[in-house]
Order: sequence, then structure tokens, then C-alpha cells
Amino acid sequence: MPQLKEFSIEERLSSLINLQKIDSKLDEIKILKGELPMEVADLEDEITGLHARQTRIEEEINGVTEFIDGRKDAIKEAEALIKKYEKDSENVKNNREFEAINKEIEMQQLEIKLAEKHIKDANEETADKVVLLEKAKKNISTKEGSLEIKKAELEKIIAANEKEEKHFNKLSEEAKEQVDPRLLGAYDKIRGNFRNGLAVVPVVRDACGGCFYAIPPQKQSEIKQHKKIIACENCGRILVDEELHNNVELK
Repeated sequence: MPQLKEFSIEERLSSLINLQKIDSKLDEIKILKGELPMEVADLEDEITGLHARQTRIEEEINGVTEFIDGRKDAIKEAEALIKKYEKDSENVKNNREFEAINKEIEMQQLEIKLAEKHIKDANEETADKVVLLEKAKKNISTKEGSLEIKKAELEKIIAANEKEEKHFNKLSEEAKEQVDPRLLGAYDKIRGNFRNGLAVVPVVRDACGGCFYAIPPQKQSEIKQHKKIIACENCGRILVDEELHNNVELK
């Protein structure tokens, strides 16, 4: 059974530095995309909501229009009844019948006035809703224009970096195979703790390259000896000396 090669601490650190540089390059590509993916998704959701609002306003306008048509029909019915009652009044036999017919005519005239008021109010409501509808349509048009621009920007960035992104994704997978599984687990956990994704940093100007916490001279000396993995006492990032960090070149 072949023996597995035992990697030195320096080799392990070099593998980590290499992986960090590759992942940092991938992070840069993500930064190029910026907030565009989220902005595109938000705009799409907003446009969906605006379309729903437009549909709701249109349905409300249709409802008011149907109500107006109903009131117009009621006016026609009342006018027809008035004509009937006026004709009937020509054949009344006594004052009682005459007064009863006049009362019915007055009732229908009131119905007409009430229906006309309802129509007037409804027309004003329709006018207000038409203004809201036009605003909604204009808003949708503006948002769709913005969405088209942002989608084009995002597609351009993706197309420009697609080859490079695939290249570094492949390198990242290959680099992970060269890192001790336990170290890789720690590396991924540390990377996840920071927005900039830096888990392995050099000591620069006597300080941690991640959080700028001062590193004592004795600790710096131990880091340069490459005899053990040393983490920053403040942020927990893995510390390496600047020379080793610079010697590991990204493909």
C-alpha cells in the first residue's frame, strides 16, 4: 500500500495562500456584478406588483362603469314610468287617484335625481382612477426601461468574465484538493465570517492583514519559521509572512 506524502507546514500554508488568491479573484468577479443581480430581481418583483396594481385599477374602473350603466338604465326606467303615470293621470276619476299618481311621479323624479348624483360621483371616481391608472402604466414603463438597462449591463459583465470565472472556478476546485480537509474546513468557516472573504492574510507592517491587529515581534518570528499554523488572536484569520504570501503566484 503506497504511503501518502506528508506535507510540511510551509507547503500547507502555500496551498492555503494559493486557494485564497484564487477565491479572492472569484470574489472580485462577483464584485464586478455588484448589486445588479439583486437589483434585477427586485425590479422584476416590483414590476409584477405594479402589473397587479394596474389590473386591480382596471377592474375597479370596469366596476364603476358597470355601476354607471346600471344607474342610466334606472333613469330610463324611471322616465318610462313617469310617462306612463302622466298618461294614466288623464284618466283619473277623483283627486285621490290624481294625488297618488303625482306622488309616484315625484318618487320617480327623485329616483332620477339620485341616479344622476350617483353617476356624477361615479364619473369623478372614474376620472381619479384613470389618473392612477396612467401613473401606474407610466411607472411600469419606467421600471421596465430600467430593468432592460440593468439586465443588459449584467449580461455584458457576465459575458465579459464568463471565461475567466470558469477558469478560476476550476482552479479553486483543484486547489481545494491540495489542502488538508481539516484546514479546508477551517478556511471555509473563516471565509464565511467576513464580507471580504479573506481567511488567509499576510502580516503587513507588523499587523494582521485582515483586521490590522498588531502582531508582537515574537509571534511574527514564529510565523516566519513555518513550523505551525498560527491564527490572529483578534479576528481568527490564518496568518502567513509577507514573503511566503508574495512567493505564491496565481496562475
